[in-house]
Amino acid sequence: MASTYDYDDALTRHDEQTGPEGYDPNFVPDSVKSFVTHLYRHIREKNVYEIYEMYETSFQTLSDRFFKDSPWPSVDAVATYVDNDRVFCLLYREMWFRHLYARLSPTLKQRIDSWDNYCSLFQVVLRESLNMQLPNQWLWDMVDEFVYQFQSFCQYRAKMKNKTEQEIALLRQFDQVKLLFLVIWAWNVYGVLNFLQALVEKSTIIQILEREKEGLEQFTATDGYDYNGGSNVLKVLGYFSTVGLLRVHCLLGDYHTGLKCLLPVDISQEGVYATVIGSHITAIYHYGFANLMLRRYVDAIREFNKILLHIYKTKQYHHKSSQYEQILKKNEQMYALLAICLSLCQQVKLLDETVNAQLREKYGEKMARMQRYDDEAFAIYDELFSYACPKFITPSAPSFEEPLVNYNQDAYRLQLKLFLYEVKQQQLLSGVRTFLKVYSTISLGKLANYMEVDEPTLRTILMTYKHKTHAVDSEGKIISNADVDFYIDDDMIHVVDTKPVRRYGDYFLRQIVKLEGVMNEMDRIKLE
Repeated sequence: MASTYDYDDALTRHDEQTGPEGYDPNFVPDSVKSFVTHLYRHIREKNVYEIYEMYETSFQTLSDRFFKDSPWPSVDAVATYVDNDRVFCLLYREMWFRHLYARLSPTLKQRIDSWDNYCSLFQVVLRESLNMQLPNQWLWDMVDEFVYQFQSFCQYRAKMKNKTEQEIALLRQFDQVKLLFLVIWAWNVYGVLNFLQALVEKSTIIQILEREKEGLEQFTATDGYDYNGGSNVLKVLGYFSTVGLLRVHCLLGDYHTGLKCLLPVDISQEGVYATVIGSHITAIYHYGFANLMLRRYVDAIREFNKILLHIYKTKQYHHKSSQYEQILKKNEQMYALLAICLSLCQQVKLLDETVNAQLREKYGEKMARMQRYDDEAFAIYDELFSYACPKFITPSAPSFEEPLVNYNQDAYRLQLKLFLYEVKQQQLLSGVRTFLKVYSTISLGKLANYMEVDEPTLRTILMTYKHKTHAVDSEGKIISNADVDFYIDDDMIHVVDTKPVRRYGDYFLRQIVKLEGVMNEMDRIKLE
């Protein structure tokens, strides 16, 4: 077991002398020998608990202690301690590259080598029958890192100005090979999408989730693990690949396809995706952002509210996690996106009291200014979108013609332009909404007079309002985002009363929880 040995005991004089300058890829400290030996044994024994402890805790501990500024020992150096097991070596190399990306700056060759390793690893998963079970955290990290490295490569390739002659020559060489022999070049967008889609299809996860709804399968109840001696690797990789596909399509600006890829996972219910905090946040962040860009503001607000409340209640449990800073960053980004959604669609009634209080504290002043739709308001929309949006990518190969230019911001600028165009269209509707909130009925002529336009123009504005406050959901149905709705009968506008039903039960439950908290605090106070 991982707890049967101590890394301090395994620390040798050679470990202490090993540093970034004296890095020897073939030198394996005793602590690493012990780590890979135990991890290999636990994987063979399908001891998921111990694998998780070693993967999540021991690997980070060793990285912090011995490999802060250097890579881990090479896979060739550790292979002899794990019987040269091919699958374990692929898994070790996947962790090796992930550590390299997190702590150092990978070279172009290392980026390509990492792609080759993912190709080999996923081909083993897709073509062979693996007899192992791995923790969901590790399997999610594989998919997450695969997409991250693709995103990182696209950003790296798009910065042509600072490339050395050797890097440009290598990029040009691989691009020519791709064109001549029609092979999948490293980190090609089609290769990335094909692997993720292949994992979804080969795992039959869509059919498994359908059978689960009919009570014929158990997947969510077992958190994806196989308690009958089988393997969970392909099934869970396929499941998490639906989230990976959503993320890739969002990075490309294809929001419809991204949401379609996530359809098999019912995010309105607790699922396997929610058992790993990184998967949970990634799924809801990209789901919410895609819905924001498609004007499905209500869906975005509802899911942002749920995940932000979840993070608020559970973030203290992730304090020691290596992902803690990333959790906090995504938390702040989702509050910014929520502020945008509520400024464009004032459905505050969908928010929990706690989330609403946090939102007002962070963005209350900015949200008030965003309602004015002047230059300052547009600057705030620009600021919040730029802070909270994904790092969009341009997947196409660069132009090698002189002069070399950076185009890594092109995709972001396009999405920002489309978003701000939508915001400017909303400016026209702000006056309509203000008057509709005041009246229950009003004639077209009277409203046209108030807005200082003629009746045909007013009808156009009202039709625009209807269009902008409605959207088509994933099932093709028209849904309303309007906080104020209306219909026209002859020349009279009738405002539909949309006052929310007060949820007294929720209010009393929150007050009971607060009272219990106060009573518990009082019980802890020692009276003199």
